Amino acid sequence: MIRLLLADDQALVRRGLRMILETEPDLIVVAEAGDGLEALDAAATHRPDVILMDLRMPNLDGIAAIERLPADAKVLVLTTFSGDGQVYAALRAGASGYLLKTAPPEQLVTAVRTVAGGDALLDPRITRRLIQDAVSGPAPEGRRAALSALTDREIDVLVQIARGRSNAEMAAAVFLSEATVKTYLSRILTKTGTRSRTQLVVLAYETGLVRPGDAAATNRPD
Repeated sequence: MIRLLLADDQALVRRGLRMILETEPDLIVVAEAGDGLEALDAAATHRPDVILMDLRMPNLDGIAAIERLPADAKVLVLTTFSGDGQVYAALRAGASGYLLKTAPPEQLVTAVRTVAGGDALLDPRITRRLIQDAVSGPAPEGRRAALSALTDREIDVLVQIARGRSNAEMAAAVFLSEATVKTYLSRILTKTGTRSRTQLVVLAYETGLVRPGDAAATNRPD
């Protein structure tokens, strides 16, 4: 069973999500929260496999809550607006993925299972805006330095991650086994101080390691 925590300040939204998710035999909602503080308490008490997190909540918003969660927490952000700049901030904070609240039920279920399995989930309708936000200005101080610790092979794997490829696809692209790819992923997360694949995607675009429309080239940091 995949154990879920629903964090949203609207009770009707939480009820609707519960009704959709609990029709699936492998999903169960173990707790609900009406704000970020309640979400932190519920996460500590119930240790859910996936937290479905709204961003705009009273007392403590979703981004601040994500920042305070343990590094191994898997958070799926549910947002209303595709142009919401908070989505970008949430991914930088460590969210595992995001989905629009207007997504069909079957897409929500798939997203939950994807995040629970350790993969990133980026709604294609707002990925373009996310990338635009990431490349619109200079990388934050220290971001490029985080890449300097990576080996050339780890850079290759990071590029594949940034392109949204699965472990199997990455293994084929860089001629490694899936087990080895997972080992590289763990090392990259540790060396860059990130905790999720989505944070690595943001890092790759922020630093110019990959650029929109450039499917092959990489730009190794100096």
